[in-house]
Parts: sequence; C-alpha cells; structure tokens
Amino acid sequence: MEAIVKTNFKFPGQKDEYVGKVRDVYNINDEYLVMLVSDRISAFDVVLPKGIPYKGQILNQIAAKFLDATSDIVPNWKIATPDPMVTVGHKCEPFKVEMVIRGYLAGSAWREYKAGKRTLCGLPLPEGMVENQKFPTPLITPTTKAMEGHDENISKEEIISSGLISKEDYETIEKYTLALFQRGTEIAAKMGLILVDTKYEFGKKDGKIYLIDEIHTPDSSRYFYADGYEERLAKGERQRQLSKEFVREWLMENGFQGKEGQTIPEMTPEVVANITNRYIELYEHITGTKFEKADCTNILERIEKNVNECLASLSK
Repeated sequence: MEAIVKTNFKFPGQKDEYVGKVRDVYNINDEYLVMLVSDRISAFDVVLPKGIPYKGQILNQIAAKFLDATSDIVPNWKIATPDPMVTVGHKCEPFKVEMVIRGYLAGSAWREYKAGKRTLCGLPLPEGMVENQKFPTPLITPTTKAMEGHDENISKEEIISSGLISKEDYETIEKYTLALFQRGTEIAAKMGLILVDTKYEFGKKDGKIYLIDEIHTPDSSRYFYADGYEERLAKGERQRQLSKEFVREWLMENGFQGKEGQTIPEMTPEVVANITNRYIELYEHITGTKFEKADCTNILERIEKNVNECLASLSK
C-alpha cells in the first residue's frame, strides 16, 4: 500500500499550486481547481511524518457524497470527481473565516469549558454542563483561517466589524451553516450516528456564494455512535466516536499536543495500519456503503491521466 504524501503535477492551464496540510490544490487558468486529497494526516495543526494509505480516497469520496447530498441547500464548488482522490471544481475566492458549528460540548470547546470559560466566540455557555452534552441549540463558533499555525476563535461581531466578511454575506453563510448542519444531522441519524460538530468553508465566484472544500468528513467533523450515547453521558463515560479524535488521543497519550519542544511519537507500520482501518470504518459507518479500495499500482499516473481527461472535457 503506497501512501501519497507529495505530488508535483503540471496540468494543462496550470497557473499555480497550493499545498495545504492535507490537500494539494492546483489552479487551472483561475477558473477551476484540481483538489487532490493526499494521504497526509495532521493533528494539532502539525502534519505527521507518515502518510495513511487510502485516507485521501476516503476523505475525497465522503466529501463528494455530502456535497451532492446538500446541493439543494447551497451551490457548491464541485464539478466532477475524475479520480478517487481528486475533485475538480470552480475556483472561488474563499472567505477568510471557517464556519465551525457545534451541537454538543466536546473537543476544544469542552477543554475550554472545563478550564472555566463560559463564552465561546462571544456566545454565552450554560452553567452546569458536562462533557459531550447537547447544547440547547447548535452554536456557530467561527475561526479565522490561518495560512500557518493555529486558527483562532472569532465572534460574529468581530468578523463583521473588522470587514473580514460583510454583514449581508455573513448572515447568508450563517443561514447556510445551520441548514447544512441540520441536513448532516439527519443523514447521520439514519446511519445510527450523531453529528457532534463540523466546519464549513465558503467562497464567492461572480458575486455568488458557494460551499467549498470538504464537508462532513472525519477530518472536519466529529461523530458519536447514537447507540449508548445517553447511558454513557449519564455515567460520565467516554462516547464512542467516529472522528479523527482517536489520532489526537493517541498523540496525547504519547506526550504530544503540537507544543514547542514536544516530539511526535513513532508511527510504526502497526500504528499506520490501525489508522487506515479506522478511516475505513469511518467511511463505511458515515456513508452506509462498503469501502472499495482503488487500484494502488501507479497511483500518480492514474491521477494524472484521469485529471487530464476531465480538464480536456471542460475546455471543449
């Protein structure tokens, strides 16, 4: 199994390339984006030293499925998925804010709550909550979109007053965020899951707002198993999760939280294989379909051929 951690394609019409923590994004004539989801894995805003075979395929295919399942709510950037690891779509000007939405007190929100904070992105949090408890209504807790390092929490008021996003556009994407989360929650419930929290990114093209990037994948979302949720909550036990949290927990157990001076623990073949298997489990539970591993011989050649054929069809 070969993990794809680096690409360096030269597609027809390519103007530039952006390498993110996980995605390699190729700009085609300032009109289209070729987004390749690599097998890199990041946690605590750090890219880990080993790739995870099939992770890129898993994330790309989950995102494509949910983009299709929500296209009636908001237009999205996706045009085609010519390869298991690639989506081709419209190039939009992204808003410099990620729309994080939380249905439950979990993850970083819980860590801050436990430390005594009672507001999050300017929103008051009820007293007396416990970890993984459901909020009375979902909370939108945006973050600034950092090119490097950590994203920072920011309030709606700060976003609008600073001019990051106009009031009109912010209220539009706020409405989209709530509707997308509601749809994601309904789809998850059919799979016996709870969509705990997630993030959405939006952009503009020709004055129109689009949903961009991935949605509802285990890299951008946290899921609990619905079965046993109430019992575990009542007993103060950990919830059974479907998310990347298991990777963060493994790192924390081995003394790494992305802080200066800390060393990433060794990613043995067994650790890597376990992460691959957990991602396959995530895919099958989230989509309700069996994961079909793509052909792993000459992956880079396969990707290049598939993308070139897609771009040729778009230019006709």
